[in-house]
Amino acid sequence: SESTRQRVLRRVKELNYQPNRAARSLVTGRSFTIGLIVPDLQHPFFGEIARAIAHFIRTRDYGLIIASSEDDPSIESREVDALIARQVDAVVLASVQTSEKSEVFARMAQAKMPYILIDRNFPGLGANYVGVDDVAIGRTATEHLIRRGCRLIAHLRGPAVSTGIGRFDGYCHALKTHGLTVPAEYTVDLKGGDSHSEESGFEGMQSLLRLRRPPDGVFCYNDEVAIGALRAILKAGRRVPEDIAVIGVDNIRFADLLRTPLSSIDQNSEQIGAQAAQLALQIIESK
Repeated sequence: SESTRQRVLRRVKELNYQPNRAARSLVTGRSFTIGLIVPDLQHPFFGEIARAIAHFIRTRDYGLIIASSEDDPSIESREVDALIARQVDAVVLASVQTSEKSEVFARMAQAKMPYILIDRNFPGLGANYVGVDDVAIGRTATEHLIRRGCRLIAHLRGPAVSTGIGRFDGYCHALKTHGLTVPAEYTVDLKGGDSHSEESGFEGMQSLLRLRRPPDGVFCYNDEVAIGALRAILKAGRRVPEDIAVIGVDNIRFADLLRTPLSSIDQNSEQIGAQAAQLALQIIESK
C-alpha cells in the first residue's frame, strides 16, 4: 500500500540504504554501467563527450567507467578486455585501431557486448557509429580560408584514421573545386595522436614557416593542433590572421580566450555524447 511504501522510503533515507549492485545484477542480468574508452582524457573534446554521456545515463541510474587508450591500440585492447570482465552493459569507444579487422571488435562481438563507435568510423565494420561528416568539415574549413582571400593553404594533417583521412579529403576537394593547387610539402603529417596535438602542431607549423613561400592560410586537424600552430606563428613574429589565417576543429571552450581568438568548426561534442548514450541505452533495454 502507499502508506507502507512511504514508511519504507523513510527508513531508506534514515539508514542511507544503498542497493547492492552486484546482487541486483544477478537478478536483472545487467551491471547498470557503461564503459567509455577515448584516446586522451585530457583532450577537451573527449572530456565534453564524457560529461554528456555521464549526465544522460545518470538520469537512468547508470554509472560510467572511463578509460584512456593513450593513442595506443594495445592499451585500448587491454581496456576493452577489462570492461568485458567487469560485465559492463555497453561500451562507447573512440577507437585507435587501424583496421576494422582488429581482434578488439571481434572479442566484443564474441562476448555479445554492444558497442558504439564515436568520432572515428570504420566503413567496413557493421557497427553503430555517432560522429560528424569529416569530409564536410575539411571542405568547410578550407572554403572559409579561401573566402578570406587565402590562396596558398596548408594542412596540418591528423592521424591515418577516419577523422584525419576525411578532413584531408575535404581539404583536397575544396582546393580542387576552387582551382587551387599547393605543393605536397604544404601538407604536414603530424607526429603522435590526440595526446600530443599541441606539440605536433607547433612543430608542424615551424616546418611550414621554413618554406621559401610560407602559407597564407592553415587548416589544422583539431583545435589543439591549431593552438600549437598559433604559438609557432606568433613566436616567428608573424600576425594572425593578417599574415597567416588559421582554422581548427572542435570549438573547444577556451578558443575565444586565446591571445588571438581561434576560428573553429564546431563538432558539437555534447550532442555526440548524448546521442551515443541514448543509443547505448536503447540497445541495452531492447528485447
